[in-house]
Amino acid sequence: MTEKLIIIGSGPAGLTAAIYAARAGLDPLMVEGFERGGQLMITTDVENFPGFPDGIMGPELMEQIRKQAERFGTRILSSDVSKVDFSERPFKIWVGEDEYSAESVIISTGASARWLGIEGEQRLTGFGVSACATCDGFFFRDKELVVVGGGDSAMEEALFLTKFASKVTVIHRRDEFRASTIMAQRVLDHPKIEVIWDTVLTEIFGETVVEGVKLENIKTGETSELATDGVFVAIGHNPNTKVFADQIDLDEAGYILVAPGTTRTSVEGVYAAGDVTDKVYRQAITAAGLGCQAALDAERWLESQH
Repeated sequence: MTEKLIIIGSGPAGLTAAIYAARAGLDPLMVEGFERGGQLMITTDVENFPGFPDGIMGPELMEQIRKQAERFGTRILSSDVSKVDFSERPFKIWVGEDEYSAESVIISTGASARWLGIEGEQRLTGFGVSACATCDGFFFRDKELVVVGGGDSAMEEALFLTKFASKVTVIHRRDEFRASTIMAQRVLDHPKIEVIWDTVLTEIFGETVVEGVKLENIKTGETSELATDGVFVAIGHNPNTKVFADQIDLDEAGYILVAPGTTRTSVEGVYAAGDVTDKVYRQAITAAGLGCQAALDAERWLESQH
């Protein structure tokens, strides 16, 4: 049996696409992946998603959207896609050893924040450790924070956090930023921001919330501790596109390229939505909007084929 539509990935983009596609009668099959729900599954309070004036826990929000998609008839496989073949239609998708075919595909596998991989980081994620200042900065009003990184994203995070924090310390492993000159200068000139050069974090500590970090100067080997209320890791994101690498066009960073103003990829009938295409906004609401667009694009394309 050939499916009309297979959706790969189950974050806000994939689930929103599923809601729209199911209501349009496309009877979508979603391969949600073992890590279902996307990055919101490791987010505690979500206060900027419309419709929840008192905020909502990230996992609870994703569970509600998932139930909404299932209510309209979305079928969900809790597995990862192991291989795809977009060279001809119907498209072929393997889930483990099982092969599926589809007339159209929506890819919404998202992007994963790069982490430091140090002691305490995973345990305290959501309890003072974050990879998204826009998502979590509000919770740190009048607190002292650490930002790790030296690129434009780290500069943006640090500057954004000054709206709430009493002090922001940027910690960078080199002696100059990789960021654009103008962004770097804004950080260096900001009265609330201090920079610690040539230094890496070796541990994030705290019982139930972040209380501080351990630092090491990579030139001198000197170690120290710095008290802080939160750590924002801003060393980039990796789009989850390895399985599609030789099937559709990607940019130099691995993000899926889409035609401007659409969700169309380089393969007719294959669409992409959410953080897997977006390295600028990376918000749940923008991902959901792109998921809606992808479902509408797929629906219209399928109609044109029949």
